[in-house]
Amino acid sequence: MSARRLLLLGPPGAGKGTQAERLVAQLGIVQISTGDMLRAAVKGGTQVGLEAKACMERGDLVPDAVVIGVAEERLRQPDAAKGFILDGFPRTAAQAAALDALLARLGVRLERCVALQVDEDELVKRLLRRAEIEGRSDDNETAIRNRMRVYREQTQPLIDHYRKLGVLAELKGDGSVEEVGARIQGALAS
Repeated sequence: MSARRLLLLGPPGAGKGTQAERLVAQLGIVQISTGDMLRAAVKGGTQVGLEAKACMERGDLVPDAVVIGVAEERLRQPDAAKGFILDGFPRTAAQAAALDALLARLGVRLERCVALQVDEDELVKRLLRRAEIEGRSDDNETAIRNRMRVYREQTQPLIDHYRKLGVLAELKGDGSVEEVGARIQGALAS
């Protein structure tokens, strides 16, 4: 049986979103992304959504407590009961610890953390190409390399956390979408 409660980790441009869409279609589970959760909570006018909206309107980062609250609201929805793919959350060690506690409260556990690894220069090329296609002038090499630094400092340490929990699968994120997808499918089945 394939794992159905998943976390995708990897630096910006590693292909997490693309692979999450494929897994949603293949496994019939929901993708839960931080940005989507925050926008839905704001739109829904929930208490946590109102807190998130106030932060976003000030241009502040949304605090961990608010992100965790939004994640809990989303993970309690009926469609998440049969499985989920977390994308963009957790991003820090504090968020990972809060996620562990949240899943314990919900009576479920993370079954697999897939960490996609891609050479940084390749990631920069991918993101510059994507920025050109999408017309995103704010995504320049300096900004992209800064996002890579933030990932290395804040999110990459989560790899050790999930290795210790025994759910980590570190996979090469280079190659075609299909090749990476096949690696992920193999990791979910083991």
